[in-house]
Amino acid sequence: MSNSIYPWQESSWQQLQLLRQRMPHAILFHGAAGIGKSDFIERFAQGLLCEAVLPDGHACGQCASCGWFSQQNHPDYRRVRPEALEDEPVEGEEGDGEAKKTAKSAKAPSKEIKIEQIRNLADFMNISTHRQGLRVVVLYPAEALNMPASNALLKTLEEPPPGTVFLLASNSLDRLLPTILSRCRKFALPMPSHAEALAWLKTQGVPDADSWLREQGGAPLAAMAQAEVGNRDDLEVLLQLLAHPSVEGALKVADKLQKVPLSAQVSWLQRWLYDVFSYKLAGNIRYYPRYQKELASLAGKIHVSRLLSAIKGANERRATADHPLSPKLFLEDMLLEYAACCA
Repeated sequence: MSNSIYPWQESSWQQLQLLRQRMPHAILFHGAAGIGKSDFIERFAQGLLCEAVLPDGHACGQCASCGWFSQQNHPDYRRVRPEALEDEPVEGEEGDGEAKKTAKSAKAPSKEIKIEQIRNLADFMNISTHRQGLRVVVLYPAEALNMPASNALLKTLEEPPPGTVFLLASNSLDRLLPTILSRCRKFALPMPSHAEALAWLKTQGVPDADSWLREQGGAPLAAMAQAEVGNRDDLEVLLQLLAHPSVEGALKVADKLQKVPLSAQVSWLQRWLYDVFSYKLAGNIRYYPRYQKELASLAGKIHVSRLLSAIKGANERRATADHPLSPKLFLEDMLLEYAACCA
């Protein structure tokens, strides 16, 4: 694993080094999905374990500890994440999830962090460290903790083992237990500027980088993941309906897109509604500028109260999109509600 961090994380890295003199037992890194939080905390974890850490806080990459870390078998390090992420590479994995492809087995891998995973840390935390240094646990995304796992983690955070540092990352602080929040030192990782993110995407050779970046709300890693999939067909089907809503169209699109991840489709709708609302209030479009004509038309005829109701409905659907009773019925209900809002 390289010591490099993303260009937009340089100032955050420098701020983080100030904590090393009086290291908290738990740091919760938070920010938008797709900006590289998991990569950032992996780099920090390696630096904490490094036996010849550089003056800027980066790992040396040469010592025995760095060798173990790069081979993912460091005896004083544990990574806790959902089973569904275990087949993913470390870098860029904490994007918004729309472009993720995991191998399907007879039983789909869990998207939750379970209590067994937290309990499995007990032996690790109760034995002496291998190199008489720190013991580091990295956990992400923290909102994937189910309730039993959250409660088990809380007990550990309330009585942290000596010499152990927890590094957590979250896309949504409001989905975490307040008691967990209170036991962690919070550290915000900001979204890069559009220009900074766009410049980085271009250095990665991403074609049509500006459109991908806008559609992912300015999150560069999410934009790159989507560009690698390189298929806008499903998104365009939905956007065409949103641009020209109708009951008949809603039913046809629900039938056509029922196998597309619902969480992705709810996110697309949320961004569309944000653009309508933003245009109505300030004449700005953030996500879908190529649909300016249609967004302007909708913004001119939808009453603010109905628009706010639609935004609230989409936000509520996001919480249940991963566990629908019927994907097709979920989509029909969502798109028919949108069509009624625009009527």
